[in-house]
Amino acid sequence: MVTKVQIRSQFDLMNELTLRLIEELKECEFSKAEYYQLPDVSSFDESKVPESILVSKITGVPAQKSILNSFSDMYKKSGLSSRVLKRHPGLLVIKNADKQALNNRIAQVNKAKATFKECILAIDSNDARFEAVHNAIPNLITLAAYRKIHSESESPFSVRFTWMHKHATKTLTKKMALEMLDKSASYRNPRMIDQQKWQSLVAQEQLRVASLGEKEKLRIRRPTRVSPQVNVRYTAQNRYHVSAALPFILINPEPDVKLGILPDYQKPETHPRKREYDFLVDRLYLEQVER
Repeated sequence: MVTKVQIRSQFDLMNELTLRLIEELKECEFSKAEYYQLPDVSSFDESKVPESILVSKITGVPAQKSILNSFSDMYKKSGLSSRVLKRHPGLLVIKNADKQALNNRIAQVNKAKATFKECILAIDSNDARFEAVHNAIPNLITLAAYRKIHSESESPFSVRFTWMHKHATKTLTKKMALEMLDKSASYRNPRMIDQQKWQSLVAQEQLRVASLGEKEKLRIRRPTRVSPQVNVRYTAQNRYHVSAALPFILINPEPDVKLGILPDYQKPETHPRKREYDFLVDRLYLEQVER
């Protein structure tokens, strides 16, 4: 059983290493610092999916300060959503640093974050995890604490920013899907004036799922909010992308590395890679898995 002392101890280690990294980055010389401030999301607006997002670019010393502060932004703030996490896209280009020492410190922080996450996930249920974490560390947003710090110390061809559309996926059996729908039938849906109509809708969904074979695999593909990402390219074939939930650190790059900026987001009307989904249950984004 994971104890309050274990949770607090592992968090304190992670926090201490993060603060050490921040202090060491303060002492580093930087050739570029850009922080892309995104609008705050209030608790009231957390269920709204934005059609557009305006980005405010901060540069220089103020950007460096915002970047360093973001690494310890892990606590719920009054009035702001704790479900839609604050993202901190940015770029800090370090020069003339002890590359090995800085890489080692970042690796230490990320290892401590991963261990803290393992400690929390060892607790059986979501409710028990929430209770345990908030008894040990009040107002902590665990997903914010888990965030990995991404960096690169081999000079790439380019580092650019973009917006990514993702899906949260979950695989289910027919039995699990029917159990989920059974629970839905007992809910009161505030968007449906007539509760009888709501239950009739769920009953139709249950019939569609019940008609499937017992071994049919199902999947929920729920779209999530658009999020910023960093694209790192060496060649057309050698490239990767990572989350820009925290600022990206580029260590001792060559002076000719091409650096991009994060543009404002505007929801596209169409997308060349988008396909139409034939959902069994539209409101749950429930579909059959293609074999």
